[in-house]
Amino acid sequence: MKKISMFASIALVLIMTAGSLFASGTTEKAGTAVKGPIVVASKIDTEGGLLGSMIVELLRSHGFTVTDRTQFGTTDVIRKAIISGEIDIYPEYTGNGGFFFPDSPKDVWKSAKAGYEMVKKLDMEKNNLVWLSPAPANNTWAIAARADFAKANNIVTLEDLAKYMAGGGSVKLAASEEFASRPDALPAFEKAYGFHFSNSQLLTLSGGNTATTEKAAADGTNGVNLAMAYGTDGQLAALGLVVLTDTKGVQPVYNPAPLVRNAIITRYPEIATILDPVFATLTLETLQKLNSAIAVEGKNTKDVARQYLISKGFLKG
Repeated sequence: MKKISMFASIALVLIMTAGSLFASGTTEKAGTAVKGPIVVASKIDTEGGLLGSMIVELLRSHGFTVTDRTQFGTTDVIRKAIISGEIDIYPEYTGNGGFFFPDSPKDVWKSAKAGYEMVKKLDMEKNNLVWLSPAPANNTWAIAARADFAKANNIVTLEDLAKYMAGGGSVKLAASEEFASRPDALPAFEKAYGFHFSNSQLLTLSGGNTATTEKAAADGTNGVNLAMAYGTDGQLAALGLVVLTDTKGVQPVYNPAPLVRNAIITRYPEIATILDPVFATLTLETLQKLNSAIAVEGKNTKDVARQYLISKGFLKG
């Protein structure tokens, strides 16, 4: 009887130990602790896949078991998935806080710092989600110029463009009908900077594809030298275009940042230490080049992500 009790006690200890390991999200495999699994996802666009792939590579390199669900779906789909716990982490944009929380103050999203603090606070309170540190790149609505035109006329910012237009400089902007007419798009830029595009200074194209507007500027179609763009569009550098700086913060700031379930970051706080330094390196120009390698040069998304991390010393080659 004593032997049976002893074996039963040992079995109980083993069961309790295993239960404790599973509860902490760590399993034992051949004597080595395995962290995870962590389900990493991303949106379906080029940049989403790039940033999601970076997260996958980084976590795996630090011993995490990762389920790769990059290019998972649209904003609505992926948002529901992380709130429900179907996925654990994905890259999101701070400016989307205005969409997620429509009752929040509108102007707060035009400040990188205030917008980040606001979405971080609201998502934690309402959805138990944690925003890690954002990248400095701003993937927002913008006006891009031909690089040769901008350099010849010393145009770097939208204030510079306003001065050029006020002096009678020749401009023509390729844009979608939505961008040209929506109050928070071109009209908002015009109001803030004091310039105005007449009908003869606009080439209005159907749809909202920035690849089309940017190609028109690059080719100089009908005298076009400016284009509706998004800040980190991959084709900008390849087409010889530069984004004019929105010094007055007319548009919301869309800084990419990892968004993670609180249960995961509480269990594995080192995830922030792993990801924060990488996202800090992702400037506007850096993401433009990386996106271009994928969208224009046709390189594999995961290869581009991995090579960048190696080049910066975050991964071993």
